[in-house]
Amino acid sequence: MSTRQDIIYEDRLDAGRRIAEILVKRRYHNHTLIVFGIPRGGLVVADEVSKAMSASMDVIIVRKLRAPYQPELGIGALVDGDDICIINEELVRAVGVPQDYLDREIACQRDEVERRLRLYRGNRPALDVTGKTLLVIDDGIATGYTFRAALEGLRRRNPARLVAAAPVAARSSVDMLSAFADEMIFPSMPENFISVGTWYRNFDQVSDEDAVAILHRNWAKFKPQKPMHD
Repeated sequence: MSTRQDIIYEDRLDAGRRIAEILVKRRYHNHTLIVFGIPRGGLVVADEVSKAMSASMDVIIVRKLRAPYQPELGIGALVDGDDICIINEELVRAVGVPQDYLDREIACQRDEVERRLRLYRGNRPALDVTGKTLLVIDDGIATGYTFRAALEGLRRRNPARLVAAAPVAARSSVDMLSAFADEMIFPSMPENFISVGTWYRNFDQVSDEDAVAILHRNWAKFKPQKPMHD
């Protein structure tokens, strides 16, 4: 795991290229790879990695569960596919989250996961990841619960190897995630994390339209092979 600290990235493209450099040095281009991006910003980073590694890309939809009256505070996360929901029980108790609020928030975010799946993937089936090396990428990791949900969801699909990567990550989250990935690539783990956007000069919002365009460009380049017929 690369551990240089306090890197300021120009933008998500710059961040993706730096992660790709690390992967090339570790010879990951010799693996059978699928690059997974976590929307929306993570898809921009993942796209750069996918191009550098000549690897196909897919999307993993993860949604943060928001604390009441503090929507920026994540109290857990859920992921598409296997209905995995991870709750930060300690934080839920500390904030005093009522069970009925938590139930409503889970239902709300589950609906949003389904909406985004329809928007991003349409009728395209998920890629078969059995026996493959998966690179799971976001543009940064704060609490780590959304990233953990992504890793747990993908682990259930029986990959050969799970690699977690992000340009910048909070140290406490790295410690928590170490149990869920086979390898972690975080070029920057600053002591004073503050927020993901702090470590980018340009951290513009990524729209759903931008995210869909990235995926469709990749899918047009890496079309699934059709079965051969006599």
